[in-house]
Amino acid sequence: MTIRDAKMDIDSIHLFKRAKLLPNVLSKAEVKSILDAHSNIKHKMMLSLIYSCGLRCGELLALQPVHIDSMRNIVLLKNSKGKKDRIVPLSSKILEMLREYYKVFKPTTYLFEGQIKGKPYDDRSLQQVLKQAIQKSGIRKPVTLHWLRHSYATHLLESGTDLRYIQELLGHNSSKTTEIYTHVSIKSIQQIKSSFDDL
Repeated sequence: MTIRDAKMDIDSIHLFKRAKLLPNVLSKAEVKSILDAHSNIKHKMMLSLIYSCGLRCGELLALQPVHIDSMRNIVLLKNSKGKKDRIVPLSSKILEMLREYYKVFKPTTYLFEGQIKGKPYDDRSLQQVLKQAIQKSGIRKPVTLHWLRHSYATHLLESGTDLRYIQELLGHNSSKTTEIYTHVSIKSIQQIKSSFDDL
């Protein structure tokens, strides 16, 4: 019997479910210590913008000065994952930091440029910026840039932001993707009284 003649027995195929891994989330205190670790305004600004807007690494590096709308306090993310544009709110504290950053660096094409004017900051260099911040803050966790995005979403959820808004802010196609943050939010868990306390 040739391979072509062989019939596939559908029932004998075992479908493997992908493991559902929970996103890694930092406490607000841990995020603050990471963001405060750098004295270099550019390094501080990049990490702060990732957390405060829930950005992906590529979205941050693709930002241009024209994407910052200081009149409406929003950031326009052009052509992000899934070829979609979206807007995210811009914190007033971040806007003040950005104004200070502009005065020093005067970015032209990209908001965060590398050593060559008009070229975007290198993603590997950005990873190093985070690594140095973690070392300085004394956090002993394998933190990645995406942890800041996860932390942003979880902290929004814990402060009472509707899951549908969080889905929009993160640019998720499916609400299922956003719902995973309900599993790492500790707000409702902290309200549960341990039975141990009654012993």
